[in-house]
Amino acid sequence: MTSPAAPELPGPFSMRRAIARPLADTSLHSVVAGFVAMMTGYTSSLVLVFQAGRAAQLSDAQVSSWIWALSVGMALSCIGLSLRYRTPVVVAFSTPGAALLIAALPHVPYPDAIGAYIVSAVLITAVGLTGWFDALMKRVPAGIAAALLAGILFEIGIEIFHAAQYQTALVLTMFFVYLFLKRLAPRYAILSTLIVGTGVAGGLGLIDFSRLHIALAHPVFTAPHFSLSAAVSLGVPLFVVAMASQNMPGVAVLRADGYKTPSAPLISTTGIASVLLAPFGSHGITLAAITAAICTGPEAHEDRDKRYTAALWCGVFYLVAGIFGATIASLFAALPKALVVSVAALALFGSIMSGLTNAMSNVREREAALVTFMVTASGLTLLSIGSAFWGLVAGVITQVILNARRA
Repeated sequence: MTSPAAPELPGPFSMRRAIARPLADTSLHSVVAGFVAMMTGYTSSLVLVFQAGRAAQLSDAQVSSWIWALSVGMALSCIGLSLRYRTPVVVAFSTPGAALLIAALPHVPYPDAIGAYIVSAVLITAVGLTGWFDALMKRVPAGIAAALLAGILFEIGIEIFHAAQYQTALVLTMFFVYLFLKRLAPRYAILSTLIVGTGVAGGLGLIDFSRLHIALAHPVFTAPHFSLSAAVSLGVPLFVVAMASQNMPGVAVLRADGYKTPSAPLISTTGIASVLLAPFGSHGITLAAITAAICTGPEAHEDRDKRYTAALWCGVFYLVAGIFGATIASLFAALPKALVVSVAALALFGSIMSGLTNAMSNVREREAALVTFMVTASGLTLLSIGSAFWGLVAGVITQVILNARRA
């Protein structure tokens, strides 16, 4: 008679194994990819939070709490989901939502806005728990999903050439360092470009630490007040732009890179995190798209099954940013914008190439994929909804018209 298998040891033994595997799977490239993803997300979007806070006349403590809530929510979601599914799940805050708040917050009492945040988060959670979003994404043709990814990333990719117009020496140096190392030592191309770029920026006097200050963030609780007008005018638009401009492209990025993780638990987790952190200022935590592609592409790790560690490190850096609140913003403000956008663009080259290749691989989907790419890359905004949503809509309509079953 065989004895039953010994149960798995709880506590520190299982915890040690949970920590040991990600550390073993981590490479220097995944750490750099995580840092670049975090840096790209903050430098491109955090200024919107400051603008919205200033427009609403929030105190420095409230704005710092807002950043803390977003950072902690993104960190825990990134780390938890990436460990759970061994997939590079990168989470961001709702960038179009922050832009929406710049105009909306001055006209809405802050407690009512917090109530609207909760309404939006509950709607997102409900969408995730019902599972209808997964069913919708399965109906999107693969070529259109790949074109959507390429279109989303294209706008960031060309920023390096825009930056070359006003910081020519810095950008060209970084570009040629990347090209030569891509040929000689491709694994170290992005890391070396970041190091060289920082050195050149320092030599050119483009790094300014004069406004850098160290300060810890302290969460500030604001009791929510639920107002029908705020829920309709602010909560529902936040929900729509989060789903259309963040969650849908975020899932498309994962699908385009071959990750089949179900979207329902990803979306519902970000929704629950948003509900819990809304009283501290979080206006919405969503899936990332552009920063996700930095962690899902080949630059993050040569082994696709180990790229989840890039998202883990992104979460760790989010957590550090959350602890120090506005300090991280002042640190990023010290770096020249050309350096940040150039590193992000170069890190996305591989994902853009992959997206374009997959988008054009199926002849029956090729024209619809082209329309999707062009609309998405155009930056079109209608009804406060970004171009990613309209690119998807345009591509699906094109596909249906051109390939509808004929009698």
